[in-house]
Amino acid sequence: MIVLDQLTKVYGEAVALDHVSLQIPSGQLLGYLGPNGAGKSTTVKMLTGMMAPTSGTAEIYGLDIQRDNLEVKRMIGYVPESSAVYETLTGREYLQLIGRLYGMEDRLIDERIGRFGEFFELEPGTLNGKRLSAYSKGMKQKVVISAALIHNPRVIFFDEPLNGLDASTALMLKTLIKSLAADGKTIFYCSHILDVVERMCDRIVIIDHARVVADGTLAELQSSSGEGSLERIFNKLTAHTDVEERAEEFSKTFSY
Repeated sequence: MIVLDQLTKVYGEAVALDHVSLQIPSGQLLGYLGPNGAGKSTTVKMLTGMMAPTSGTAEIYGLDIQRDNLEVKRMIGYVPESSAVYETLTGREYLQLIGRLYGMEDRLIDERIGRFGEFFELEPGTLNGKRLSAYSKGMKQKVVISAALIHNPRVIFFDEPLNGLDASTALMLKTLIKSLAADGKTIFYCSHILDVVERMCDRIVIIDHARVVADGTLAELQSSSGEGSLERIFNKLTAHTDVEERAEEFSKTFSY
């Protein structure tokens, strides 16, 4: 379980996250949504130990994210929005490095590299012979996802994990994510692709201006908002003008 209790992050006079409290049980696939700048990335950075909160607390499986920072990092996996890797390493070298940082035995690391390479259709020649600087965006993303899962984490944070993936790989990953949640892993899924969140997630949390503005299943959000789709629910809660009307009006400025 993930527990956030009044979690807050302030930069000077700017409030990036404002007293957010959530409880996320084991095995739940949570969609965490919000417009740009709403506080999604700030939340993830604090929960993954990359950033200290200004106030409030958070625990992952009973471990405090600040006091037990290293122990928390051992049990989580994180796929960031940007596929940052050590580009002078080959794919295999990078995954070996990550596995060793988690204290895994080389035999187990190599076994899992082989399994991920097969799943993501990364040829041995590519994994072993090409530096990551020569990988396409999609290939790098496959390596980053493999690195996040190689140590079999109990909690996994995904921030736009479908970036750069082709349609078939994206479908495989979405199926994998749902299977991981069904196996008891807790999934914290951030995305702007609302139809994917609508189809995949057990529960949806929407934040706007650093605060939670909606929390529930899709059916509960539909009932409370009176809207049928997650896209319309999201726009109703976070947009301050009629976005469709704005787009139509703006398109007229291109008419001659």
